Amino acid sequence: MSGVRRIVLLLALALLAAGCTSAPEGTTLRVLAGSELADMVPILEEAARATGVRVQLDQVGTLDGAEQVTSGAAAATHDAVWFSSNRYLALQPGAQARIGTATEIMSSPVVLGLRRSVAQRLGWVGRPVTWAEIAAAAGRTEFTYGMTDPSASNSGFSTVVAVSTALAGTGAALTTAQAASTAPALRDYFSAQVLSAGSSGWLQDAFVRRTTGADPGPHVDGLMNYESVLVALNASGRLPEPLEIISPADGVVTAEYPFTVLAGASEQVRDAVRRLTDHLRTPDVQRAIAERTSRRPAVPGVPQTLGPAPVELPFPARAEVVDTLLTSWFDKVRRPSRTIYVLDVSGSMGEQDRIGRLRASLTGLTGGDPGSASRYRRFRGREEVTLLPFSDRPGTPDTVTVPQDDPSPGLTRIAADAAGLRPGGQTAIYDALDSAYAVAARQITADPDRFTSIVLMTDGANNTGRDLADFTAGQGARAPALKAVPIFPILFADSDTGEMEQLATLTGGRTFDARRLPLDQVFQEIRGYV
Repeated sequence: MSGVRRIVLLLALALLAAGCTSAPEGTTLRVLAGSELADMVPILEEAARATGVRVQLDQVGTLDGAEQVTSGAAAATHDAVWFSSNRYLALQPGAQARIGTATEIMSSPVVLGLRRSVAQRLGWVGRPVTWAEIAAAAGRTEFTYGMTDPSASNSGFSTVVAVSTALAGTGAALTTAQAASTAPALRDYFSAQVLSAGSSGWLQDAFVRRTTGADPGPHVDGLMNYESVLVALNASGRLPEPLEIISPADGVVTAEYPFTVLAGASEQVRDAVRRLTDHLRTPDVQRAIAERTSRRPAVPGVPQTLGPAPVELPFPARAEVVDTLLTSWFDKVRRPSRTIYVLDVSGSMGEQDRIGRLRASLTGLTGGDPGSASRYRRFRGREEVTLLPFSDRPGTPDTVTVPQDDPSPGLTRIAADAAGLRPGGQTAIYDALDSAYAVAARQITADPDRFTSIVLMTDGANNTGRDLADFTAGQGARAPALKAVPIFPILFADSDTGEMEQLATLTGGRTFDARRLPLDQVFQEIRGYV
């Protein structure tokens, strides 16, 4: 998910006065929602003029949002939730008591979009294609793709469920045993993934940058994403080549976008939700949603141009199946990753317990609350983790490969390294990054088949050693495999925002803002991108 957490849709009183003279008195609904719903802004603005109901959307990942609902935290600050699906929420104990009426507004299946020339080469144009065929071609590296982190975004989560269910071949919802047994077959499919992201929006933007050559990362042939996102990309004119949209013949998982009022909402809120959802389901508005967002209408009989609805695969019926799927995906199935954490331990980190927050954030990634989505954000089995502290000069890097079957020794060592961080000295950011790339060069030579990323955490501006201009000049001379390693800077305390944004753009990464969110939360969010 993006570091920007709020999309505020508050209509001006002048607009209401001009366009809502006969509408009921205005009400603002505070809605916890998926980030991909940003494209509904114009339609919600029009709905506000027609109904007097304004909407304030707060972004959240589907799994994190479901936990907020289950714990009761969502009800303290919101009136309703609008996720891509309530299926995961329905599996959480006690969650049903937290929600009220759910009204489906639109839908979009999660499908594969593949560069048309690649789809033609594979013979996948104009005929049904199965998940087994797609997985086999992926295992032979005949195409590559990007998808979102399944612990952060519904499109990635739906992909894991769909591939696992289809390859199990039973025609029924997965059992826990089946979820565990599909790992070998899944490895083929997910070995072709070369791009990861915590949100569908950033994923599509990164894909465009890769396909146009604006991003130095490895070329990507396709995306696993919502049909609506892929159709909109084709229509945007941003791609050098259109995507062939492949909806596997043996089934998909579809997002149905239920607008759901929270239990305990006032009658005024419930009435506002009814007015809003009734309006959104009128034929004219359903047609507008289909035309402007490329999602499928929820109301039967409303025309749309996307073709027949795809086969829907059964969703897991128990929470333990989902947990088994995700744990297996991270620790056994996903292409393993390596991340070099470049950590500022200059003297200013001793102020206001900044070093304490850094230690706690890293230590949190060695465990995680077993009852929350944070358990999926910990350092994973087979992952290669390097901590590289720096101040006046780069410190000594320590690299740990987390064991797959018993991660405890590796996680304990990482926690000990984090506990040993001590502040002092100045801030040599670019010397440290050069050192990180030297580490990456050795690691990639030894084992090239990993996602490789650099996370930079600094609380200030560079004040000694090489500068950004020196680093930029040196970046141009790096080997292609190193140019493809993105940097994800964390903005913290007095970070130089401009330089960090330039650094992220130069290397194909993105910044994360720990001045607006707790540092430990930002470290967890980054895990969806590395």
